[in-house]
Amino acid sequence: MSRRELIEMLGAAALVPLTSRAASVRVGGPAGPGFRIRTITAGTNVKGAADLRGVEHALAFLKKAKRLVTDAGYEVQTIRIATQPFLEEAGHRTRANALPDLQALDRAVVDGGALLSLGPVLAPDGDDPEFGPWAAELARTTRNISFSVRVVSPDRGASPQGVTAAGEAMAAIARATPGGIGNFRFAAAANVPAGTPFFPVAYHHGSDAAAVGVESPPLLTAAFNGAKTLTDAKQRLKTSLESRLGPVEQLVKEAARRDERGYTGIDVSPAPGKDASIGEAIEALTGVPFGAASTLAGCAAITDVLKSVRLKLCGYSGLMLPILEDPVLARRATEGRFTVRDLLLYSSVCGTGLDVVPLPGDTPADQLAALIADVAALSTKLRKPLSARLFPVPGRKVGEIARFNDPYLTDSIVLKAE
Repeated sequence: MSRRELIEMLGAAALVPLTSRAASVRVGGPAGPGFRIRTITAGTNVKGAADLRGVEHALAFLKKAKRLVTDAGYEVQTIRIATQPFLEEAGHRTRANALPDLQALDRAVVDGGALLSLGPVLAPDGDDPEFGPWAAELARTTRNISFSVRVVSPDRGASPQGVTAAGEAMAAIARATPGGIGNFRFAAAANVPAGTPFFPVAYHHGSDAAAVGVESPPLLTAAFNGAKTLTDAKQRLKTSLESRLGPVEQLVKEAARRDERGYTGIDVSPAPGKDASIGEAIEALTGVPFGAASTLAGCAAITDVLKSVRLKLCGYSGLMLPILEDPVLARRATEGRFTVRDLLLYSSVCGTGLDVVPLPGDTPADQLAALIADVAALSTKLRKPLSARLFPVPGRKVGEIARFNDPYLTDSIVLKAE
């Protein structure tokens, strides 16, 4: 289709919701190229940081579930455990005393080949001046533990104290960990529900459960490259996601049933990776570099499809735009095609918030908190789950390149924190 036709149809997509049409769901069969299961996440309850029984039971389930899914021909990148937020209402002394047990818990999940999320670790109205140093110490002394601060919740609303604490924690973690890498495992969470499989905001509530997250940008690119119109592109994507992810849902539901745990759902957010770019997929739809005019409309059109698929959805089920995990997004940032404010704008129609955004290493805590406050305001106004995972890079200034020797992170220019 021509550029003019595409713009007209993207404009129409922003005004007219996608009409859902049933598509057959094929049970079983391999995922094929371009599709991976990013995570099978088990939700479990523990009595405290020293209680390993719930974690061990979850690990046993995850290993069986992974075997069942891989035997069906799928690649499972990670297995993860999310606990109930047992530290959220704790005081400073309790959190401090829990550090040795949390470090032991981390060693247990590392040995089990898993990741662990504690969920929110500070009450929304909590006032703990020592939280930043505590968060930095937890990030510094563990490898596979993620955690968060709740800055908006449905029952309590916005939390100014949480916003401030999250900003202080991010600044402290950046100083305490090499290259600021600890902020990969910490986020400010706004209206994020229990049962979300993606880290670092995952947490559990209720009886034992399981959920799935996927890495699927190449499926989007393939659907868009073969489309004649925007309507065709959206229908092709919907059909592809349902036919590909439906069998995965059935497998994980069966694994959960065998273990007498519930099935929370599948987060269909197409999480990107170094060889699976969501930026490339969006550009395949819009025909322009990410950040150019029509990017917002393209993001909205994709989100229409993600919200319409005939699967049990959980978590964000929207677009993730993590600059440091996506080579195309990182390239467009380096070309100056978008700003942090643009990323906030895209979050209003589709995204998960601000995700691994590279910022100057000397960004003060109050400036980080200001960005988190904007994410919280969007989440409150739109009543949608968002998060802020900001990434101050020590020793780097605006316009300089942040380089990482990490299998999950790509090099990118450092953006202004405004």
